[in-house]
Amino acid sequence: MIPTIGVLALQGDVVEHVRALERSGARAVGVRRPAELASVDALVLPGGESTTIDKLLRIFELHGPLQERIAQGFPVYGSCAGMILLADRVLDGTADQRTLGGLDVTVRRNAFGRQVDSFETTLPFAGIDGPDVEATFIRAPWIEEAGEGVEVLARIPADGGGDAAGRIVAVRQGALLATSFHPEITGDARVHELFVEIVKE
Repeated sequence: MIPTIGVLALQGDVVEHVRALERSGARAVGVRRPAELASVDALVLPGGESTTIDKLLRIFELHGPLQERIAQGFPVYGSCAGMILLADRVLDGTADQRTLGGLDVTVRRNAFGRQVDSFETTLPFAGIDGPDVEATFIRAPWIEEAGEGVEVLARIPADGGGDAAGRIVAVRQGALLATSFHPEITGDARVHELFVEIVKE
């Protein structure tokens, strides 16, 4: 089976996610409307600004249907802002910060600092064979705590320096996958390949 995976096309690296999904053996389409959401087997929530994406989800009448599908086990992969949108709890959010929820984690927004603090590294990643995964962090969140049902897939290495050392930056809970970083811009499609496998399950 070749799954059809949507990429939320309201903000962020839509084209890059589409290309990574296609390289990973899926059909990929942009999603902007409820009918398009209803037609896909899974969804990617790209990076961007989490509060803006939340507002756009509501304007485009996608928030309710997507939240409902997530509760029913719909596979979703969130990168960076997408991780925040999947989180049940958010620290350092805006006064009106709202999420889709579903992922039993507490996420800290902009945990790594501002745009100028963006960086690249490589990470050991559970469930992905071969060399460490290339990871690009741009105004990224990290996970402060994860619930018992959440599988931690990657952390900043202990020698990563400062407050970031040991922080959780990739998790899976059932059909939900989330990363703090942007694998779609590195040319390493293995995180997307993992998500395609989750969708096929």
